[in-house]
Amino acid sequence: MNWVEILNNAIEYIENNLLDNIALSQIAEHVHISSAHLQRGFSALADLTVGEYIRNRRLSLAGLELTHKNLKIVDIAIKYGYETPESFSKAFSRFHGIAPSAARKNSTALKSYSRLTIKIIMEGGSVMDYRIEERESFDVVVKVRKIEAEEGDSRKIPAFWEEYFAEGFSAKIVPVLGVCSGMSQESKEFLYGIGDFVKDGQEIPEGFEIWQIPKSTWAVFKCVGAMPKAIQEMWKRIYSEWLPQAKYEIMPAYDFEFYTDGDTGSQDYISEIWLPVKKK
Repeated sequence: MNWVEILNNAIEYIENNLLDNIALSQIAEHVHISSAHLQRGFSALADLTVGEYIRNRRLSLAGLELTHKNLKIVDIAIKYGYETPESFSKAFSRFHGIAPSAARKNSTALKSYSRLTIKIIMEGGSVMDYRIEERESFDVVVKVRKIEAEEGDSRKIPAFWEEYFAEGFSAKIVPVLGVCSGMSQESKEFLYGIGDFVKDGQEIPEGFEIWQIPKSTWAVFKCVGAMPKAIQEMWKRIYSEWLPQAKYEIMPAYDFEFYTDGDTGSQDYISEIWLPVKKK
């Protein structure tokens, strides 16, 4: 099954269970991949997390019921997963721009959020600069943070990078790597490390760990442009362009981003994404 099928099956499962208390781990189990892997691919293609998609769909449908059915606001709130009318009203107002009570009184036009369908559209020629590389095992030294897959990595990881520099860890280990631990199908969380390759005779600073990255076949994608936009766009292209037609699939093992020396704000800045793969 390719990535388009996986994500569309995940969306189908969400839509069929939209009124249930569904978790990311349940959706991931249904499509037979890890929670973290599903979250990353979904976010790359849809520009929002799985949780945000579920919330948007529920609030959109709640708006329809509010204006077209004679139901109490508290009943609608409970139906769409909110424990109190207050929490529902807050979320509803943030999404629709108007409180539920005001929407009902004024028959105001509300926002609609339709079901997603993932499609791959073939367009004009666009080159992806990547290579397949075999590499023996190697060690990295990293400062580690646990990331909940439900939260996604779009907020927690950038915040961790800010903390890394703010706390002065860059004076101990100059960071050139952002490493994600392996993501098994059962995983509801993953470890993320910031650091560098281990050098011969290097002393490991307190609070850092050594991870051994096993021998792997890697798909290495070259990113050119200012950070973080260039690397974010490449992640999206990997999931939307490369994976659907590649002869390889991503393995549930360590992957990492490599940041070269230079001005990260330059349009000529080079970074790389390294993904462990195997032939289909």
